[in-house]
Amino acid sequence: MVLVVGVAGSGKSTVGRLLAERLGWSYRDADEFHSEANRAKMAAGRPLTDGDRRPWLEAIGAWMDRALASGEQAVVTCSALKRAYRDRLLTGRPDVLLVYLHGSRELLASRLAGRDGHFFPAALLDSQLAVLQEPEPDEHPLVVEIDQSPEDVVASVLSLMPGDTAAAGVPADGGRSPTGASWRLVRGDQSAVVVQLGGALRDYTVHGRPLLDGFPEGAAVTGGRGQLLVPWPNRVGDGRYRFEGRELRLPLTEVEKGNAIHGLLRWVLWKPLARTEDSVLLGTTLCPQPGYPFLLDVRVEYRLGPEGLGVAVRATNTGTRPAPYGVGQHPYLTVGTELVDSAVLTVPARYRLRTDARGLPVGREPVDGTPYDFRTARPVGGLPLDTAFTGLGRGPDGRATVRLAHPSGQEGVDLRLGEGTRYVQVYTGDTLAEPERRRRGIAVEAMSCPPDAFRSGTDLAVLEPGATHVFRWGLNPRGYA
Repeated sequence: MVLVVGVAGSGKSTVGRLLAERLGWSYRDADEFHSEANRAKMAAGRPLTDGDRRPWLEAIGAWMDRALASGEQAVVTCSALKRAYRDRLLTGRPDVLLVYLHGSRELLASRLAGRDGHFFPAALLDSQLAVLQEPEPDEHPLVVEIDQSPEDVVASVLSLMPGDTAAAGVPADGGRSPTGASWRLVRGDQSAVVVQLGGALRDYTVHGRPLLDGFPEGAAVTGGRGQLLVPWPNRVGDGRYRFEGRELRLPLTEVEKGNAIHGLLRWVLWKPLARTEDSVLLGTTLCPQPGYPFLLDVRVEYRLGPEGLGVAVRATNTGTRPAPYGVGQHPYLTVGTELVDSAVLTVPARYRLRTDARGLPVGREPVDGTPYDFRTARPVGGLPLDTAFTGLGRGPDGRATVRLAHPSGQEGVDLRLGEGTRYVQVYTGDTLAEPERRRRGIAVEAMSCPPDAFRSGTDLAVLEPGATHVFRWGLNPRGYA
């Protein structure tokens, strides 16, 4: 349970409702528990006394006890100006998290002056500030400034909340699935499924038509389908690299080629941090370990919107030393063809990376005049692709778009490459371990850096302590109305 406190004008009700919506929890406003006498007194411009507030706080506490006893997750908002008031609501309730919304008097006054139809007059603000005792460290408050939009305030609260507190909506069968819990997102005719293992994207459908060649419920992940690739995408040759004068060695996870592949978080169970009908926020901690002695907080948000599915991956260096970092994701697209050969592909890239037999880059060359030039849409044909592209052409919005279309041209899916994306790997699955899955879909992998960036340093991010890297991509359906 979360208790949101602050003086009048701090936006408690708006933030509380939005926070409850994001978490998928119920919401109660402490104003609902005021007696009619208290409401009349405040409307007349007379401050409440401690005697007036005592039965009010008791009623809120009694409701909190009932909710906690029944296992109900909820957000409740209350001014709780004095330490004694908060003690009444928090003492004996260790599972309640305190959030304090802080703002300057000038900002609070301007908000109250613009508020219409509320029984609390702006003239009482000074009386509230006079008795306000801001939460102290031993109350363990999450303090958030209100000089931002309500949505940003909620995002700040969520970023500060411990994962276990916000772990709502985990299905009961999570322990029996090889990919852990799963969350189905729905918005209109769109549906997506995200799984706990690796925070992977399992499925995305529009009007019941699958746009991902994913994996079914109850099945294990193969071929990297939908997986997040953190803290590096693709490969690190020999698993060896040098950073800040140190020689580091990663475990070899593509043993036959002598590479470390696709990062360290693919087989980790991520925690749910927030949940609504059309979104889910998952997070995990990448702890220091052999070959990667750095500490990262990593979060991924999946959200269905008017355009389609949006994905944002944020990694924050919570350690004390700089950390090398790269990120990617590995969805397989489909437009309903039996094989990808007849699907029509567009990749707005000027260059491709040439690779050796181990999949490691050995050079960059223009795509002009080569079979790898997909700047103009054309069928994939029998061309085997396991190719990294760069030099991406972007639109006015700063995004590049890889398009896979049905041969009819009437339906398709766009994979948009947004903030933090510099490369895209296109893979037709010719070397998948399961022959029956080969060339059934095309992996279009957004990447922040090229393969082997830990060794080459090319476009590798270096996160200073406290710094955050943001990586965005998404899927836009076309013609599925």
